[in-house]
Order: sequence, then structure tokens, then C-alpha cells
Amino acid sequence: MLTEFVEKTAVELGIPGVAVGVLMDGEETVVTHGVTSLAHPQPVDRDTLFHIASVTKTFTATALLRLVSQGKVELDAPVRRYVPELRLMDEDVAERITVLNLLNHTAGLDWNVIDPADGDLSLAAFVQKLAGLPIIAAPGSRASYSQAGFNLAGRIIENVTGQPYEKAIAELLLEPLELSSTMFDLDEVIVRKFVVGHNRADDGTVTPAVPWKANRAGEHGNNPGGGAVTTVSDLLRWARFHLGDGDGLLPAHVLHGMRDQTIALRASTLGDGFGICWFLKTIDGVRTIGHGGSGNGQFAELLVVPERNFAIVSLTNGGPDGYTFNQTVVRWALEHYLGLVERDPEPLPYDAARANEAAGRYEIDAMNLDLATDGTRLTLAVGIKPELRAASDIECPRTTPPPRSASSPTTNTSSPKAASPANAAT
Repeated sequence: MLTEFVEKTAVELGIPGVAVGVLMDGEETVVTHGVTSLAHPQPVDRDTLFHIASVTKTFTATALLRLVSQGKVELDAPVRRYVPELRLMDEDVAERITVLNLLNHTAGLDWNVIDPADGDLSLAAFVQKLAGLPIIAAPGSRASYSQAGFNLAGRIIENVTGQPYEKAIAELLLEPLELSSTMFDLDEVIVRKFVVGHNRADDGTVTPAVPWKANRAGEHGNNPGGGAVTTVSDLLRWARFHLGDGDGLLPAHVLHGMRDQTIALRASTLGDGFGICWFLKTIDGVRTIGHGGSGNGQFAELLVVPERNFAIVSLTNGGPDGYTFNQTVVRWALEHYLGLVERDPEPLPYDAARANEAAGRYEIDAMNLDLATDGTRLTLAVGIKPELRAASDIECPRTTPPPRSASSPTTNTSSPKAASPANAAT
């Protein structure tokens, strides 16, 4: 049934190529469909490389926990113990941010608006430019997803190990776990089979996504937050590791501790809270951990259900509907493999007084949200801030059209979907 559903959904959404993997009680099922590129088509298979964008953060966080278990890093220690060169707009914030603040997105750092204008794409250069990044909250006060925070975490790994981030990740995780198809360097990618991202415009035109993987943070400066390239097979092996007892790399209680909530998320569609890196979400009464990734025309999703010994991976090379494909397949798999049904929120009847009270413009770190009422319903329009678009070398997702979010008591409505910054968690 999985094969039929994956193929049907990919065709309906116009996704050129997909790879889906399910891990159930130790048994793997992999389904692939479509082609690596519309211009130069090759069939997608279980060894085809995809850019997984922010799913990379799970590798960065786990590597840091290896250093914690080796006594080389302390989660509650200030970041400056390991990155003494760190300078921020607010000196007090720079002194107070801890390693854990980076790993659960409570550092108070803005998402990521860093321009390597001098062409230096190293993590060291990235950190030097953090003095220009806005501070949006006091450390530890609230969760706010930050690409910059995870790239700073990558600099901790470099300084502690004395190695480039990519080499340290290979030695700490990729080599011992035999993740031989997980990499960062494009020179390694181009000698393998890999997908090309695709973007579909409003008029239906589909074009290759260029650049293949990069943003304003630079090729290497962005690797800890979103630079990994891998296959559905390797991601299943990665999920198997997180379902296990640490494979001698991490004590089981440390590995499993990544699933414990460290900060709550308020009214988020992405989850109920953060563990260490993981988004935590209870679905139909069962706890799940997961992370998504949005690249340029490529989308990735990894969801793990520890108490059911289950995981699902979904990878696509078509935007903007690759995200929708991944979410649809994950929901289907949870229901058909585990009997877990993820239900959308029930819409409330329209209330004129409350609607007028709520109407207006709201701003969050990366987006503007406009709530409007016409006297019969509320609509929500979501748009990425112009300055964030201007700071990105790649095309950001389109502004979401305003769907109906509240109506009359007899009308069912769907909840709005917010666009997310390129290469952010989906």
C-alpha cells in the first residue's frame, strides 16, 4: 500500500522524484518514485543523494552530545568558554548564552541574516559577523528557531576538536555508524547519483533550483545548520541509531535524553516543544520526535516514534509542494502502520467581537502575519519579511495566500499554513 500511496501522491502534487523509507520493528521498507532531474532524468533509488537542509541539525546536536559524554563540553556552560571570540550586539547576552540555549533554540538569536560579503565562507568568519545579528530575546526566555545558533554550535565543535566541522562530524558520527552516503562537500556529491531541486512558479513553469545548496551564510558557514547531503538508506540507519541504546557512542540515557522537553512551544504547528534539537509532538496520545528541512527545491522529513520502534523518512526534489508531500506521507504512514491519526484543529464559529479584537498585523522573527475580518470570517496572510528575502541568495517560499481561518458555525475550514524561511525547519 505504501508504494501505491507514494506514487499517487507524487503524481498528484507534481513532484519529480521522491524517496520514502519506513523503519518498523527493525524492518526497513523503501519506496522510490520518479526521476533525479527533469532535464537529465535518472530513476531515483535508495542510494540517490538529497540535500536534507535543517535535518542536519540532528547530526550537529548529537555530535555535541558525544563531546559532552567525553567530558569536553558542558551543556550548561557559556558558549564563550568554547568560542571566546564570540561578540554579539549585546555583551550581556554574549556572556550568558549557553550550549544548551543553542541546541534548543533559546539563545535569543535572530534566524540568520549574515552576509559573507568578503567571500570567506568559514565558520570562523561566520562567527565574526554575529556582532551584526539582531538579538530578539533574553537567553533562555523563549524558543525561537535560529539557523545562526546551530552554525555557532558548529564552531564549538571545531574549537573543541581542533578540526573542521565536517571532518569532526565524520569522525564523531558518520564513520562509526557507517553512514558512508552522508556528506557535505559538493565535490563528493557530484561523483554520485543526486537529485536536482525544482521550483514551480505560479504559472506552472518548473525550473531547476539554483544554487543547488547554499544561502547567504555560505557553503561551509551554513553546514552545521543545514548542509548535509544523504540518502533515504542512511537516514533510516540514523533513525535506527536514535531508536537504539547509543551503539557505544553515547550512553543510552544521554541519547534518549535528547527526547526530553527542554522548552515548550506555544501554539506551534511544528510541535509541542523542543528537546535537544528535536521537535517534540504528541500525536494521538503518542510522543514523537522529528525534524524537517527545506532547501532550494528540496525537502526532507524525519519522524521517529520511540515507544513504537518506528521511524519514517521522506525526501523530495520539488517545490513548493515537496513539503506537502512529506507531511501527507508521514500522516498516512502513522495511521496505516501505527493507527495514529493526526487531527487538524477544529475551527471555531465566527465571533465578530473577538475577530475585531484579533485583527491587525503581527510580527515574528521571520514573518509578518496579517489577520483581517470582513464581518463574516477571519483571514490570515503570512509573508516572509522583505529584509529576510533580500538577505537570501535563493528564492524564498512564496507568500501564503490568505485562507479562511474562522467562519460560520456550519462551515468547516482548514487551518492556514505558514511559509517558512528557506532552509529552516518545516
